[in-house]
Amino acid sequence: MSQENPTDQQEAGLDIPYEQLNPETLQRMIQEFVTRDGADWADSGCSLEDKVEQVLQQLKAKKIKVVFEQRSQTANLVVCH
Repeated sequence: MSQENPTDQQEAGLDIPYEQLNPETLQRMIQEFVTRDGADWADSGCSLEDKVEQVLQQLKAKKIKVVFEQRSQTANLVVCH
């Protein structure tokens, strides 16, 4: 009986350089990401635009990256390890 490695069943995402994304698409992706949990950034004194800029700076600093999952046909922002 062969044993399967659990990672063999999981499809790895494809890293997508954020520079290759249409700037408007990237902007919308980041906006969706920062508002995903329903947070109202104005309550903390931070505007949506400020949060979007913070995430963009994290992308530029390679602290996070864009990953496209082929199986689900979705893209997400994830922490770089």
